[in-house]
Amino acid sequence: MVWDAWGIPAGHQPLSERIRALLTQVFGVSGDPVARRDEGDVPLRESALTSAQRAGLVAVVGEGYVSTDHRDRLRHAGGKSTPDLLRRRAEGPQEAPDAIVCPADHDQVLAILTYCAEQGLAVVPFGGGTSVVGGVEPVRGRFSAVIVLNLYRLDQVREVDPISGTATLGAGLTGPRAEALLGADGLSLGHFPQSFEFATIGGFAATRSSGQASAGYGRFDDMVQRLKVATPSGTLELGRAPASAAGPDLRELFVGSEGTLGVITEVTVRVHPVPETVVHRAWSFPDFEVGAAALRAVVQAGAAPTVLRLSDEVETGMNLARSGDIGGNAVAGCLAVTTFEGSAAHVAARSAEAGAVLSAAGGTELGATPAEEWEHGRFAAPYLRDALLDVGVLCETLETATTWSNLAALKEKVTTALTDALGGQGTPALVMCHISHTYSTGASLYFTVVAKQSDDPLAQWSAAKRAVGDAIVAAGGTITHHHAVGIDHRPWLPDEVGELGVRILRAVKAEIDPTGVLNPGKLLP
Repeated sequence: MVWDAWGIPAGHQPLSERIRALLTQVFGVSGDPVARRDEGDVPLRESALTSAQRAGLVAVVGEGYVSTDHRDRLRHAGGKSTPDLLRRRAEGPQEAPDAIVCPADHDQVLAILTYCAEQGLAVVPFGGGTSVVGGVEPVRGRFSAVIVLNLYRLDQVREVDPISGTATLGAGLTGPRAEALLGADGLSLGHFPQSFEFATIGGFAATRSSGQASAGYGRFDDMVQRLKVATPSGTLELGRAPASAAGPDLRELFVGSEGTLGVITEVTVRVHPVPETVVHRAWSFPDFEVGAAALRAVVQAGAAPTVLRLSDEVETGMNLARSGDIGGNAVAGCLAVTTFEGSAAHVAARSAEAGAVLSAAGGTELGATPAEEWEHGRFAAPYLRDALLDVGVLCETLETATTWSNLAALKEKVTTALTDALGGQGTPALVMCHISHTYSTGASLYFTVVAKQSDDPLAQWSAAKRAVGDAIVAAGGTITHHHAVGIDHRPWLPDEVGELGVRILRAVKAEIDPTGVLNPGKLLP
């Protein structure tokens, strides 16, 4: 990906005249983008890696796979949150890892961790670099230097078991590459988060990722069957059967551990045949309350589609849910998109059952087009975020989850916190929301907020993030449903798991990473 924005250059498009006019009207900005620096002009903190340490890493992975090159260091200088990009675009020297190390296999990962523990070098595991919560920031902490462990060479399909419906994948496989390789055997993973184009299998596992088809295929942690993990204290291979009563499930320690307890090198996941039939259907509801009740009804009836999403009135009006752009043909009320995948018979039956429930709950069918348009543009929203940043408009996302009975109250509290924190300067804060993932007992809420940037947008967002994090916890939501903890959500982990829970996690880390080199400053307060 490009160093100071999301994605690849081809994905970046200038804002349309319509959007620029709207931004001028609402936020008082010109809509003219500010010129960005060339990456070669960005000063970096000098690498602190000694020549002896570099030689020690080269001895493990080979000369061509240890880099202290300026461009490589800059492109591994963090993730892709709005604060990440604001820091990267700021004047002055940038923080960056001291070296990038690219192992070829599990044994090399293990050897690197052993060497770094001996040398006092911090290690940041790196997949696609798509974290939006500070999960791959090159934090040196108390160590002499910090390296990034880029796992891109661990990119093989190790084994496919079509009888059991599983596949063992290297942690460095990207989403598209995994789908392509599995597709050669007529199989699919079916995990499509917004980061799909760049994120990796190991990253999906380490962050408890949740894809847009989770209503049909489950979250990524639901898909995980086995793990192979390298730690400074040795190797763990976890998961012997589809289910077990052999004590606590240790896989759960590493799924969601964000590289702080070990480096996931292989993941065995549940897969399914490439769908024979795919049907798209869209619905409108008079308001968010009615729409949410309809989604609850269809999920609790056991009739959930493969994809099930509901945008609130604001997001529907701005059309972000449909095309990643602002404008277009308006949909009255709230837009819901559904997708049904499987055999022709299954899709026909499930679509009919879900359609009957949604209609009975107040939905009006809109046909396939709005759902198809949403699917076509579903990975494009981060590019729009970057274009808004370029013209002086702050745009960021956050997510949470709660029970159905608490959903409306949580949505109201988060919206109010964002509006109060970011409104002002004579301009509003525009807060949009959609239900992105559903369960029989509750759902997740995904918020996008747009506001005029202040003179110090980093401080502006930091204050808003504190306010909304406190509001989420006070309102009974989880601090994160699928973005993970990283640096940004770390202050609220004690609210999530309790002080005793934090001490348990610290005790585990002390046992398997006694020197603390693995991804310092993340997850654990």
